[in-house]
Amino acid sequence: TRPEMIVRRYLHGLGYRYALHRRDLPGRPDLAFPARRKAIFVHGCFWHGHGCAWGRLPKTKLDYWGPKIAANVEREISSLRADAPALVTFTSGSTAQPKAASRTHEFLLAQYHALAASLELRAGTRDLTTLPIFVLANLASGVTSVLPDADLRFPGNITAGPVLRQIQQEAVQTTAASPAFISRLLDGCQRTGTVMSRLQKIYVGGAPVFPGLLRRAKHFCPNAKIISVYGSTEAEPMAEIALSDISQADFEAMERGKGLLAGHPVACISLRVIRDQWGTPIPPLDHATFEREIVPVDEPGEIAVSGAHVLPGYLNAESSAETKFEVDGVRWHRTGDLGYLDAGGRLWLLGRCSGKVRDERGTLYPFAVECAVMQNPAIRRAALAMVDGCRVLAIETKEHLTADAVLRSLPRVNLDQVVFLNRVPVDKRHNAKIDYPALHRKLKNLKAS
Repeated sequence: TRPEMIVRRYLHGLGYRYALHRRDLPGRPDLAFPARRKAIFVHGCFWHGHGCAWGRLPKTKLDYWGPKIAANVEREISSLRADAPALVTFTSGSTAQPKAASRTHEFLLAQYHALAASLELRAGTRDLTTLPIFVLANLASGVTSVLPDADLRFPGNITAGPVLRQIQQEAVQTTAASPAFISRLLDGCQRTGTVMSRLQKIYVGGAPVFPGLLRRAKHFCPNAKIISVYGSTEAEPMAEIALSDISQADFEAMERGKGLLAGHPVACISLRVIRDQWGTPIPPLDHATFEREIVPVDEPGEIAVSGAHVLPGYLNAESSAETKFEVDGVRWHRTGDLGYLDAGGRLWLLGRCSGKVRDERGTLYPFAVECAVMQNPAIRRAALAMVDGCRVLAIETKEHLTADAVLRSLPRVNLDQVVFLNRVPVDKRHNAKIDYPALHRKLKNLKAS
């Protein structure tokens, strides 16, 4: 068919070679890539009964074409239960072994509704799409997905030029991407003097979004609304805040070490901050007992969430025991993040539970330190760690900086050492979350040498 030929020519031009209509594979895919273990089905509008102009039936021989197309459609539709698995994804593994997450059809639908409301998806919009889940949401909303001309396996190392040209040529209006991806685009803008004036909305998430990146994005995308999104594989999204809603007092609070402002929880999620007991499974609770676990306003604790778009479990039951608990039969997810809710109901993030530094001098929270020091534009990345009883701040810089200058910028933080690294380890998926286990190994090796 014509659509199939278009796909064939496009792939052949990219250098791919394929087999056609392999009878030994289920469904006889239109194109098969045996060495890559991939297959493509091209569903042309006519043969698959789409309700568009190209899918109209011929005016003659309706007694033949009608049943034939109806049979094609019938073969494509299967009656499934809402809890039938639809997709298996994996957590990034930045702080532990990656977990396999089974997403059901019911879950994907709930997540779609959450994303559609949070990202304000509108039919006809053109979106630069960097994650598979967003492609699904765009398809369901009539949004055109423009796939970046970049290797998305390494968002922190993309070449910005081809993507910036795509944004201009394809008249892209929105994008949702990791801080590392956005930072690379902004680096490209700075080098070439480019301004992405057509962008209307930029959603940044998947890793901590520090204030400096939001301000920088606004500089190079002056007409865009810049939004920071807090979420994870298990619950996307959880909270969000627009740059325009962050006050000067909020910026000053982050500079003083109050944490990283994530904004109000989204409407479709229940979010609570409970007493920090990370590492200890929580048994089933009744509502009254759960209420007693919730900490007061402005007090740090574990962030826990519940809702239709919150993943109820993993394929491995042992992984579920670590992060899931029930309240009167309702499943809750422990994010593994520390934070607190302020008097206005806004969520402030303090970092991973496992990253908290506690000694005889008191408690230091990762984001309280990292967010404050990241106000310095010379610092690319910062990470707090406890190494053999010492409070260590690892720094990756863009330009020369001294340890004394860093310490002077943190007068309220009692650090033992500032270590400059060529590269602070980050997660493999977003290239933006600190890989704390790898960081500890690196710092220990440096100390030993």
